[in-house]
Amino acid sequence: MTIDVPATSANLGPGFDTLGLALDLTNHIIIKKSNFVSINIKGEGANKPKLKTNNQFVNIFYNFYIKLVGKRHNFRFEFHNNIPFSRGLGSSSAVIVAAIASAYKMADVELPRSSILNKALFYEPHPDNIAPAVHGGFTASMTIKGEKVISQKKEIPSYLKAVMVIPNRPMSTNQSRSKLPKNFSMQKTVFNVSHASVLTAAFFNEDWKTLKLASQDMMHQNTRMKMLKELFEVQKTALLNGALMSTLSGSGSSFFSMTYEDDVAFLSKKLKEHFPQFRVETYDFNNIGYKFGE
Repeated sequence: MTIDVPATSANLGPGFDTLGLALDLTNHIIIKKSNFVSINIKGEGANKPKLKTNNQFVNIFYNFYIKLVGKRHNFRFEFHNNIPFSRGLGSSSAVIVAAIASAYKMADVELPRSSILNKALFYEPHPDNIAPAVHGGFTASMTIKGEKVISQKKEIPSYLKAVMVIPNRPMSTNQSRSKLPKNFSMQKTVFNVSHASVLTAAFFNEDWKTLKLASQDMMHQNTRMKMLKELFEVQKTALLNGALMSTLSGSGSSFFSMTYEDDVAFLSKKLKEHFPQFRVETYDFNNIGYKFGE
């Protein structure tokens, strides 16, 4: 069995912990029956020995698989990791979603995607990354008592592209979250609620000209971007050179921009010229979410 699970970009400016979308950048995992458990890693994490002795995917997989079939079978796990670690591209959520979905698939138990998403919430309490990893596309999500996710999905047209600026420095989600205020003023709260609402409506109505204004944020981006101040220039450069919107990806350090297909080469070129020390990658959007193969 194989499974591909996409990278994600979360928050999208004002949609703190609620909005996200899926990118056509995937981790590919192969699971085969074996005489003993083995783990092989290529790409991201290949040089980290701890991922072979304490692998999050394998741990979560067996948490579900053993409960489903009543015993532990041995498998060979082959990971082809393309999603960068600690760069705000949902690498942890991709692991969680793929592990749960794979456990049910290998146990030959069918489960709706909405149930996979709810089970992933136990490991990742914010649905902004796990929802697009499950469903693909653009997702707006909320949780009920931390146990259930209500999510709405909109497919993203193929004439839109993502341009990611991926710095050479990781950014810890926990560290960046710890720097955020514990409380927000009424003004900032209303600002973000209104902008996140219009941003969501703009995606569903395909009103792309509204994204630049609607993706503004007053809660988290500036605080997080101060940890890597070049990101302010990344955003400015993107918006001046064809980006429909440009936002911190998750908690960083990557920066997400959306643009039309006709403008993607120009925007990518400008970002590469201004930030040669960073990776600049162009991606399609993923409208499927995780996907099984044979």
